[in-house]
Amino acid sequence: MPTRVVLLTGPSGSGKSSLAARSGLPVLRLDDFYKDGDDPTLPFVEGSADIDWDSPLSWDAEAAVAAIAELCAAGRTEVPVYDIATSSRTGTEALDIARTPLFIAEGIFAADVVVRCQELGLLADAICLRGRPSTTFRRRLARDLREGRKSVPMLLRRGWRLMRAERGIVARHTALGAHACGRDEALGRLAAAAAGRHRAVARA
Repeated sequence: MPTRVVLLTGPSGSGKSSLAARSGLPVLRLDDFYKDGDDPTLPFVEGSADIDWDSPLSWDAEAAVAAIAELCAAGRTEVPVYDIATSSRTGTEALDIARTPLFIAEGIFAADVVVRCQELGLLADAICLRGRPSTTFRRRLARDLREGRKSVPMLLRRGWRLMRAERGIVARHTALGAHACGRDEALGRLAAAAAGRHRAVARA
């Protein structure tokens, strides 16, 4: 079978990385395709001096799709290594999935490349994890504090903003072609994709 990708998206802190690790499939981390913090094209949160890292404009979609396409074609690609704490790429590393027929590309902007991956014939499925906004808030804040991703005031501002916007974020991902569901259904869809049952997606 040709190698295909499952795009796994959802709000920050929704459990994407944990689900991807639990699946046992190779994983491409789409968050490593963030732009550097000094990139002049970075967007800002309206009415604030904070960079809007939750906007797809802060992310290099073209490079992400190129990496997905190369993994599907050759089973190997060079990917950036991104340090969220310093908002910078610190190098590159090889990602080799050998002859695995399915891999996951996960990140908060995965839905933004659903249509492009489908047009290229690379897509097995597109999934958006959803849950309770309050649970996502707690999980996200605990992770970001543990990893020292940004300053505490910025993490709190971002966390509160994202909690209020979470339902809209899920609706946006769904409109872009991702299927919104909980963890158990997502695992079932991953198992179906691994068995070769690929799903065409349609934008709302």
